[in-house]
Amino acid sequence: MNLFLAAAIVAVATGLAVGAMLLVRRRAPDGSFFEDGDRASGVFGVLATGFSVLLGFVVFLAFSTYDASRAGAEQEALTLVQQVETAQFFPPSDAATLSGELVCYGRYVVYQAWPRMEEGTFGDTANPWGLRMLRTVQGVEPRTASEQAAFGKYLDQTTEREAARLDRIHGATGVIPTPLWIVIFFTSVLIFVYMLFFADSGERAKVQALLMGAVVAVIVAMLLLLHFLDNPYNGGVGSLKPVAMERSLRILDAVLPIEQPDLRVPCDAAGKP
Repeated sequence: MNLFLAAAIVAVATGLAVGAMLLVRRRAPDGSFFEDGDRASGVFGVLATGFSVLLGFVVFLAFSTYDASRAGAEQEALTLVQQVETAQFFPPSDAATLSGELVCYGRYVVYQAWPRMEEGTFGDTANPWGLRMLRTVQGVEPRTASEQAAFGKYLDQTTEREAARLDRIHGATGVIPTPLWIVIFFTSVLIFVYMLFFADSGERAKVQALLMGAVVAVIVAMLLLLHFLDNPYNGGVGSLKPVAMERSLRILDAVLPIEQPDLRVPCDAAGKP
């Protein structure tokens, strides 16, 4: 989230709301438009409670997806390193091929997939190196007991990596449905309009400004938080970054030259063939 942009949005929205309140206040009767202030406050309490309950539920839903995406990215990166370790028990030629393709898989995630997720254009794009690894594994013929055990373990780790990948990309699509956004914005506007009827020409202007400004500032800030949690890859403070996968790639860059000095990775630094 861009904090400066968010602060500007909150400030502008609050300023416009305060301006509208002071404008209505000029023609408002003494004591507000409501003849029974207690009844009006009770109705406003129902609106505010319903909005806060709905907002709390949606924030919990969005944060759960945000946390699942973060955990998925970390698990995917961890499993990638584990698969490289497991591949070392394969026949030398297969171990070298899979090690190189796994490195390319990680580079693709960092330099190809992640920027597209930040732009919102990732869609259902598959990692091409995952398909290449599948074809490579299909050609592996384990003979010894250790190779057979490693082969089974590698297949299990592939399943874990793909599940983690799905968790990672799930957050890039947004989890809050459009009807829910419509209800949230409708309720926000309804609360704003209702607040205008509390305009009171007999009350001091700064008190009226604080009354409207505090409510609108909180609502706008919460809506911005929802937008951030629903789009955790949009960049800015708190957005998800490929930190775990970058760390895994650094580990592999340090270890693989020792394990396989003649290894040739079949891709460039950005994960392209």
